[in-house]
Formats: sequence, C-alpha cells, structure tokens
Amino acid sequence: MASPRVRKIADRIQVIVAEMLERRIKDPRLGFVTITDVRLTGDGQQASIFYTVLGGEDEMAGTAAALESAKGILRSEVAKQLGTRIVPTLTFFHDALPEEARALDEVLARARAIDEAAAAARGSSYAGDEDPYKKPREISDADDTGDDDEAERE
Repeated sequence: MASPRVRKIADRIQVIVAEMLERRIKDPRLGFVTITDVRLTGDGQQASIFYTVLGGEDEMAGTAAALESAKGILRSEVAKQLGTRIVPTLTFFHDALPEEARALDEVLARARAIDEAAAAARGSSYAGDEDPYKKPREISDADDTGDDDEAERE
C-alpha cells in the first residue's frame, strides 16, 4: 500500500465495515468485534480485514462464521459508499497481534522478576557510586578570593 489513495480507501473501508457491524448486522453469532486494520492491494481488488474478538474460542468461531455469512452485504455497502469502479473482495482474518503482545508482556514481566530475585539473592550493589555522573566541585569561601592563596605563598 504505497499509494496514499490506496491508504485512504483502506481507511474508508475500515470505517464502513465497522459501522455496518455495529448498526446493521444483527447476527446473534457476532460477538464484540473490533476492526483493527484493513490492507488493500495496490490494484484495489483485494481487501484483507483484520479483526479481534472479545471472548474465548467459542466467540471467535461464532464471529468468524457471522463475518463470512455477512461478507456479501458488507461488500455491497462498501461498493455503494466508495463509488469506485472496482469493488475489493473482502477477506476476514483474526488478528493475533493482541494475544502475541500479551504473551510478550508476560515473558518480559517474568524475566524482570527473575532479574530482581537474582539481584536480591546476591546482595548486589553498585560498582561505583549510586549516581555515576560527575558533580561540579563545590567552591568554598577560601577558594573564592584569590588573595588568600597569594598570602600563603609569601
């Protein structure tokens, strides 16, 4: 999707499909679905629609069946609202990105807990100071006047 025109059409398809699922599709199998992304081929003939479903496996299977059966109605509404010569074929894909992100967060949290446990077991401390940055030297009153140094030298 290099073309800005293709991106605009994909964004418009996402809005149309989301509104249709919210307002006009009354299938009881349709769960709480969110359209996450739409990818359109450069020629505008294929639209891949990614969605997520709130719930378990049963809700995902029911939503997939409901989307498959509503594909024709959704495509005709997309055609009517877009007004383009070529109407893309809609293909629905379950978006696994949220589950993968959740699993990655769990792995990172587990690694952080293991690191903290290892640091506590060793009784580790900093190699140097807690604050490794150099601080400016504080100037005392004797250093402020250069006369004292000259008097000591004589």
